[in-house]
Amino acid sequence: MRYLIIGAGAVGGAIGGRLAQAGHDVVLVARGKQYEALRDHGLRLVTPDGPHIHRLPVVAGPEELGELSPDDVLVLAVKTQDSVAALEAWAGRPVAGGGTAAERLPLVCAQNGVESERLALRLFRRVYGMCVWLPATFVEPGVVSAAGTPLTGILHIGRYPGGTDETAHRISGDLEKSFFEAPVVSDVMRWKYAKLLGNLANAIEAVSGVIAGEEGLALHGRARAEGEAVLGAAGIAFASKEEEKESRGDKIRFEPFDGSERSGGSSWQSLSRGTGTIESDYLNGEMGLLGRLHGVPTPVNDALQSVADRFARERRPAGSMTIADLVAEADTAKR
Repeated sequence: MRYLIIGAGAVGGAIGGRLAQAGHDVVLVARGKQYEALRDHGLRLVTPDGPHIHRLPVVAGPEELGELSPDDVLVLAVKTQDSVAALEAWAGRPVAGGGTAAERLPLVCAQNGVESERLALRLFRRVYGMCVWLPATFVEPGVVSAAGTPLTGILHIGRYPGGTDETAHRISGDLEKSFFEAPVVSDVMRWKYAKLLGNLANAIEAVSGVIAGEEGLALHGRARAEGEAVLGAAGIAFASKEEEKESRGDKIRFEPFDGSERSGGSSWQSLSRGTGTIESDYLNGEMGLLGRLHGVPTPVNDALQSVADRFARERRPAGSMTIADLVAEADTAKR
């Protein structure tokens, strides 16, 4: 199987680099300065077991690959706000022996949130969800840090909207030879909704820094309580905290191996890089959407989404709003 990593940033770079390290065939797909750095210098993946340089094929888009192989696996690792463009770019690519990527190839959504699988299923016939527990950071173009140990990450995988198949087990087998644990589950979205509840903190971290004090924890608790109420009203199941804890155990820990403090997650990184976009519309915004559909108020998540979007739009520095000011915004949000 050849893995085409669509979005070779923090998550995509870590997955692609570890797969390549284990001897699997990997192609990285990137844009702009990341594409140039990967093309010219390779991927530098910094991990607790040392830095690894992977000089892998890198393309800016599907047109550079020509005809795809029936054994290709598409791994979608872009932010959800970039999913539609990526899906449309790859769906119509021809596959050797006939048909298109959308008709024949498996597509794995290795992303936060729960919307990309639904977007993908409009075009692709074989869609897989992946719940990503993977502490990784885009350090600079061409450089990704993955600080998880003893495993690099835990990646639950299953068919979307449900079930398992031989392909899911083959992908899992490759990942489990590549510093990951990859449980194959028939209810992958239940795991992804559970992670979504945790990711409601991403906006807090992005605008006010890594959550450490009681105010930040309390604010996330309020956002999560809204989320649980919304999922309950919508009849959407999610894995419990106890299940998540049992699944992870002490298999993956963050250990700063270079003396640095922990940096922020994916939303914090988006603000730090000044991309102009952030995935809060598909995290806190998912709860707002479901809340409006099912008559459940979500003022805290609405406020967090609004502030995070404003930070991205105005390219304001990550962590530059005090937690007290962010709490005040949530407290004054319209009920």
